[in-house]
Amino acid sequence: MAMAACTSMRTLQFKFNNLAPFSPANRKIIPNGVVRVRTRSRGRFFMFLKTAPAVKDGVLSFNGKNAVVGVPDNVVITPWADSSAFLGAVSSESNSRHVFKLGVIEDARLLSLFRFKIWWMIPRVGNSARDIPVETQMLLLEAREEHSSEEDAAYVLFLPILDGEFRSSLQGNSADELEVCVETGDSTRIASESPKAVFVNYGDNPFRLIKESMKILQNYSGTFALRETKQMPGMLDWFGWCTWDAFYQDVNPQGIREGLKSLSEGGTPARFLIIDDGWQDTTNEFQKEGEPFVEGTQFGARLMSIRENKKFRKAGNDNSSNTPHSLKDFVSDIKTTFGLKYVYVWHALMGYWGGLHPNAEGTKKYNPTLKFPLQSPGNLAHSRDVALDSMEAYGVGTIDPDRIFEFYNDLHAYLVSQEVDGVKVDVQNILETVATGSGGRVSLTRLFQQSLEKSISNNFRDNGIICCMAQNTDSVYSLKTSAITRASDDYYPKNPMTQTLHIAAVAYNSLFFGEVVVPDWDMFYSLHDAAEFHAVARAVGGCGIYVSDKPGNHDFEILKRLVLPDGSVMRAKYPGRPSRDCLFNDPVTDRKSLMKIWNLNKLTGVLAVFNCQGAGTWPGLDSDPKIDALELSGVISPSDIEFLGEISPESLDGDFAVFSFKSGSLHRLPKRGKLKVTLKTLQCDVFTVSPIKVYHEKLQFAPMGLINMYNSGGAIHAVDANDDLLGRKIRIEGRGVGVFGAYSTVEPRFCCVNMDEVEFKFNRKEHFLTVNVPTGTHSWDITVHY
Repeated sequence: MAMAACTSMRTLQFKFNNLAPFSPANRKIIPNGVVRVRTRSRGRFFMFLKTAPAVKDGVLSFNGKNAVVGVPDNVVITPWADSSAFLGAVSSESNSRHVFKLGVIEDARLLSLFRFKIWWMIPRVGNSARDIPVETQMLLLEAREEHSSEEDAAYVLFLPILDGEFRSSLQGNSADELEVCVETGDSTRIASESPKAVFVNYGDNPFRLIKESMKILQNYSGTFALRETKQMPGMLDWFGWCTWDAFYQDVNPQGIREGLKSLSEGGTPARFLIIDDGWQDTTNEFQKEGEPFVEGTQFGARLMSIRENKKFRKAGNDNSSNTPHSLKDFVSDIKTTFGLKYVYVWHALMGYWGGLHPNAEGTKKYNPTLKFPLQSPGNLAHSRDVALDSMEAYGVGTIDPDRIFEFYNDLHAYLVSQEVDGVKVDVQNILETVATGSGGRVSLTRLFQQSLEKSISNNFRDNGIICCMAQNTDSVYSLKTSAITRASDDYYPKNPMTQTLHIAAVAYNSLFFGEVVVPDWDMFYSLHDAAEFHAVARAVGGCGIYVSDKPGNHDFEILKRLVLPDGSVMRAKYPGRPSRDCLFNDPVTDRKSLMKIWNLNKLTGVLAVFNCQGAGTWPGLDSDPKIDALELSGVISPSDIEFLGEISPESLDGDFAVFSFKSGSLHRLPKRGKLKVTLKTLQCDVFTVSPIKVYHEKLQFAPMGLINMYNSGGAIHAVDANDDLLGRKIRIEGRGVGVFGAYSTVEPRFCCVNMDEVEFKFNRKEHFLTVNVPTGTHSWDITVHY
């Protein structure tokens, strides 16, 4: 990932065939954000005024503040608003795949989110089009002058979208030309134009720009819905356990019971469970029993029926006490015994990795056909994947599109009859590889997604679905009701080189995914060298929190900083995303940048800081992936947290109390004040940021929440103040057990928890008030009396 350099002008520059490159002698910056460019052939200046996006004389202007020059004649623009437009192109030939050149990008810090593998997306930064990888699904560029601050920057957003039957992606080439690739995925679906292949928008706040752009696209397309409009599955607010890394495909009822028991006995009971791959009725003709295992053959297995396998269903001659009579018998038992609220099970979009068995009695009603996946050139430009390689070799039993709703509805209705509450649906990007003869990748994906969501709505009352391996825009722009999607490659507990990549990838991917879904950060081990690193990321991620610990292998000190005794978690409001000053840095390989992720609670902000350097490198880069521990320093500030006005509009010009979980220290900072942070590789810290409110000239107060939790401010529900005959008091409503902390300029006379007076401590130097919340307390009303 190339590190972008600071330069004297941040602007998009597109080079037409008859125009000279933009040397310093050929360009000027003049007042009011207008850029002049001199061309050798024409010997005159172009002037870009503040107008709606439009192409004139080969110049595309963005609201007068940014410019694209040398737009080719075959490029089509459709202005959409004061700062946005659709871009597309036409060709002289009809085809199922086109690559159109859009011009040259130079001298602009940029962030690409691209698929490095068919299933997964990661970030890359750079400063020219050659740094834009193939299969880029979001491109953000910065425009600001030398020595200006992030607050003075402007941003241009490129979103390749779905245009009719075409799906678009961006890429750069060695000549620094930006290109858009449009493809149907079906050789019989051809056209000569894609007039609205890319949506482009411009603004001064990158987070608001992405949000507003996705809202425009939602209204324009009608094919997907924004996260904020969707029903949130209840499992998001409860601690969970997934069986995958605990057992892999050897999952079994007795092991699940042991894992649930050990978590409960340790004081962090799981309230939702994902029974991952290994519960289904499958067969595998490519892996014979008794023969040595061959990597990849597991992906050739096919589904035989929608029922559970013999591990979860007792056969007539099975006298084992560990085998339940049925899946329903097992699910009902563990819900009663361990207080589970939600049980999800895993299945693939086509039923299983290798799809449905074409000739099995339990699947032939869905008319499966054996198809051999065919990847697009864009996917082949990046990393190969063992799962897809295997499916290409063994084929996939593809469900008849006319029967797909019937399959999902039958499967999900059966699961509901077994007291299952939802599903994790995996391997979703497979559709783009089997679209020939089925209407193309866009329409096939939409058909499957609509059928899947209709079945979820029919059967699971809580919108119970987690989407996975669904990181192509075919899927994202077809999600109307699905509210959760995995935002990362798998968590690999045995690979020390991927721990930092996982955190950085999800944070950056959440810029895009977070507007449509709650990004899922995947499971992790609580007993692991990188356990706290992952735990803090989940605390700030606004996501579901679940581990995949092997039974009895837990770090309850870490878990109790995430999970309350009743099994609930204190989830932040939004998807956790990189701070603005991290957007165009590489926090994994540039050897100098820390990773900062921000979020909001109801009444506080939260900011997590990670040292992701020195423990791995991004796929596709040439750098050595060895572990090379680094100690880095940086700064944090309340201003790193966006939209602080949501929690306290009246205090944006005031000071903030900032609590460091790692050091346990409390600081007072103005909004743009800075605090130094020093971390070693795989170390992290999390800061609670609370606005200091003035109650009178001597009393200033800011609640921090439960300071024994990573996201301490998530414990607070409400704060108010009033006077009575006994004096002034501040009342804080919240939940959980541990130590409540607050900034207070005045030492209290006494403190109460649920009307009972309790001891408190007061650090006069830091103005730090702490109150113990008694064990056994669920919700509390703390009153601080002055």
